[in-house]
Amino acid sequence: MKIIIDAMGGDYAPEQIVLGALQSAKEFGVEIILVGRGEDILASMKRHGWDTLPSGVEIANAEDVVDMHADPAEVVRQHKGSSMVLGLKMLADGAGDAFISAGNTGALLSAATLLVKRIRGIRRAAFAPLLPLGNGCILIDAGANTECTPEFLLQFGCMGSLYAKKALKKENPRVALLNNGEEDTKGDPLHKEAYQLLKAAGEKGIINFVGNIEGRDVPADRADVVVADGFSGNVLLKTMEGTAIYMGGLIKEMFYRNLFSKLGALLCKKGEAIKKRMDYREIGGSMLVGITKPVIKAHGSSDALAVRGAIRQAMNAVESGFCDDIRDNIAAMTLLREEKHAQ
Repeated sequence: MKIIIDAMGGDYAPEQIVLGALQSAKEFGVEIILVGRGEDILASMKRHGWDTLPSGVEIANAEDVVDMHADPAEVVRQHKGSSMVLGLKMLADGAGDAFISAGNTGALLSAATLLVKRIRGIRRAAFAPLLPLGNGCILIDAGANTECTPEFLLQFGCMGSLYAKKALKKENPRVALLNNGEEDTKGDPLHKEAYQLLKAAGEKGIINFVGNIEGRDVPADRADVVVADGFSGNVLLKTMEGTAIYMGGLIKEMFYRNLFSKLGALLCKKGEAIKKRMDYREIGGSMLVGITKPVIKAHGSSDALAVRGAIRQAMNAVESGFCDDIRDNIAAMTLLREEKHAQ
């Protein structure tokens, strides 16, 4: 298995990207291609004690870098020689099995769609991060599509269900639609119609649709897949991240208030397991579901640990073959859409 990594994407590139990649190559035994400015990559290696490339690791030189201000619509044309574009071209050409970048999100979505292509029949690719809630929960979409149609949300639900079967190891994952109430009459026209499509998919046994879900119920293990338009999904994701950081600060402040509370903190040291579980770095990144090959968007502030998590996630995606599962189930999604239009 070979993983292609954009070595120049992210706030701490290439230093932390390279370090995480080299550590992962040694730990997981996976082959890695680091795409980026060769001299910078080699300099980062030497600072961490690697004078030569380890076995199974190679460098593909790319002098250009897609920065955070690049226009996503023009990235493929204006940045042909960038680490992101070159890496995705390599994936499309079969030089690797998966691609990871912590760079510009919009640019990654645009370039992956143009170069690696969507699976035939999929209307839009969607970001599907794994939320560390209950036994795990997948949010789809988390920001790729701010404007959606009911058919998009139907496909998100179907793709999310297939992904959850592999990522969460659940035979019949519960799929819910993010809405402003549980009743089937809630929401704007988009969500009302999407509800009916998802309900029909549930009745046909394509997914296990459990109805609407409110934002406050997402952490309560009420669903394994939460379907959302990209705008609402991204707001939910960022709100949860911010709440976790805020609550972590409050707990730390409480435990370090005085000598007695510090002693209590020592007795609660096992709470580190909770902190680790909520750490986005352990998960690695967000899968771009609907693309013909695994593409993962790592967090912009990814360090070596986060890169390691993204590589492990990419390996699991390749081994699971969930992209093929989506291809095999396109017919069912298309049939539902055609039946709806025929009414």
